[in-house]
Amino acid sequence: MKPAVLVIGGGYGGTLVAKSLDAEADVTLVDPREAFVNAAASLRALTRPDWAPNAFFAYDTLLARGRVIRDRAISADPGGVTLASGGRVEADYLVLATGSGHSYPAKPHPESTSVARQLADLHATHKELAGSGRVLILGAGPVGLELAGEIKDVWPDQSVIVVDRGFELLPGFLPEVRESLHRQLDALGVELRLGTGLTAPPPVEPGRAGRFAVTTDRGETIEADIWFRAFGVQVNTGYLADGRLTTLTGRATVPVDERLNVRGYRHVYAIGDIIAHADPKMASYAMTQAEVVVRNLRAQLAGTEPDAEHAATGDRRILLPLGTRAGVGQLPTPDGVVAAPVETVQQRKGADLFTARFAGRFGRD
Repeated sequence: MKPAVLVIGGGYGGTLVAKSLDAEADVTLVDPREAFVNAAASLRALTRPDWAPNAFFAYDTLLARGRVIRDRAISADPGGVTLASGGRVEADYLVLATGSGHSYPAKPHPESTSVARQLADLHATHKELAGSGRVLILGAGPVGLELAGEIKDVWPDQSVIVVDRGFELLPGFLPEVRESLHRQLDALGVELRLGTGLTAPPPVEPGRAGRFAVTTDRGETIEADIWFRAFGVQVNTGYLADGRLTTLTGRATVPVDERLNVRGYRHVYAIGDIIAHADPKMASYAMTQAEVVVRNLRAQLAGTEPDAEHAATGDRRILLPLGTRAGVGQLPTPDGVVAAPVETVQQRKGADLFTARFAGRFGRD
C-alpha cells in the first residue's frame, strides 16, 4: 500500500502538490469548493461573463488515481483532519495549503462553493456594474488596479475612481515600473485619490448599484453608482486555532522551517499565504513553495532524507495587467529585477490570465 498524502486546500499550491504526487502516493485533496478557482481570472470573469467559465477547473479532472473530498477541514492534528461533515481523514503526510480569503470579486463569496453559484454571482454583479456610470474602488493594490483596468477595457467611458490611504502605488517596486503604471492609468482615465480614506463606508453594499456620495478625510466629496472593496486578506487558518497541531503566530499564520515543515514535525508541511514567511502572499510564490514540498515528499516516499530548502528572495516580481492591452511588470533576471514591457505582461498573463497553464494541470483540452 502506498503512503497516504493528505493535501488540505485546493488552490494554486495545493493542486500542484496533489497532481505531482498522484502517481507515487495515495493522495487525498480536501476542499469545500466544486472547482479550482483561478483567482487571477476573477476580475475579468466579472467584466466579461461570457468568458467567466474559463476561471473554473473542476477538481474531478485533477487526479488520475487519488480522490478529492468536497468538504471543509475544521480541525487538524498530526494524524489527519476532522471535517465539517463529521468525517475524519488520516494520512502519513499532511500538506496545509488553505490559502487566504479576499473580498469579492477578487475571490468568490465564502458561501458560494459551486461553480453555478459563483457564475450566478458574477453575472448578477456584472449587470449591476454595466448599468453604472461612476465606479468607486477602495484599495489601490494589485487587485484594485487590475479591477480598474478590466472595467476600463470593457467600458472605457465609465468613470473609475480608486481611493487608498497609501501615498504610493506598488511601494518597493522599481521606480520605472511605478511611473509606467501611473502613465497607463492616466491614459485609461482612471482617477487616483492616494493618501486619503473615507470618513464613513458607502451606504450601499459593495457590488450593488445605487447612487451615493461619500466624503474623504480631506473633505472631498465623491459620487458614485457602485463600489468595490479591493482590500482585506484573511488567512484561512481557523481550523488550526484549537492548537491540536501547532500554535499559530500572532498573525494567525503557521510557523515553518527552511524545508517548509510545520515546526516540530517532519511529516507535516505548509505552503502559501498561511505560512509565517517573508515571501509575498502571491500565487507564484505558493507554487514555488509547492515544488519544494514535492521534492521533499518524494525523497521521504523513496525512503531518503529530504533536503530541499526554501529561502525568501529579495527580488519582488509581479505581472499586473490592466485589461487586455495594458499593464506593468517586474521580473527577476540573473542581473536582478527588471521592468517588463507591456508586451511581456500581456503575453505571460494578460492575454489569458494563466488559463492555458491550468488547463494543462486539469487535463482540459
